[in-house]
Amino acid sequence: MIRMIQTETRCTMGVMNDRWIIEMAKKGMIKPFHERQVTKGKISYGVSSYGYDMRVADEFKVFDDDSTHIIDPKNFLEEHFTNYKGSYCIVQPKSYILARSVEYFKIPRNILTITFGKSTYARSGIIVNVTPFEPEWEGYVTISIANLTQRPAKIYSNEGIAQVIFLKAEETCEVSYADKKGKYQAQKQITLAKIKKK
Repeated sequence: MIRMIQTETRCTMGVMNDRWIIEMAKKGMIKPFHERQVTKGKISYGVSSYGYDMRVADEFKVFDDDSTHIIDPKNFLEEHFTNYKGSYCIVQPKSYILARSVEYFKIPRNILTITFGKSTYARSGIIVNVTPFEPEWEGYVTISIANLTQRPAKIYSNEGIAQVIFLKAEETCEVSYADKKGKYQAQKQITLAKIKKK
């Protein structure tokens, strides 16, 4: 006879809801901040049930497909990109752009975030990549936006680009991103890949 053994599992992180996000935004976690979700005629942004849909700003770095330089994450060159500003940006087929969020984030010490691209873009063959916001990281978010299709794709400035989910740790970390003086701390613009020298 097989006996089922039930074990108690302990959840170490919880997903934070809209009430918490609104409360923390009023304390400076997200600026500017939309307490309600904006949807009419827009790719939605603002508070959702368990997350915040951030917007993409009107500043972009467009990858230069004609560049002959090798892409080296340890020695990334500004020459890989052309700067562009506008109400929308075109991403060429099988290429990508870098952008930044409209919102400036200040993450609490007991919070880690994960971010997912908006489904409207995903269904259009657009992949959005953002790494986690670590405890006590702050800044505008640098966003990588890739076009997987064979056709040019349009990205709309000042509209939703990705949803941020806030996870609260059961215990506060010993070393935060601010403590270790992370290389992307307090970034004010689109920031290219870089390596700490010391």
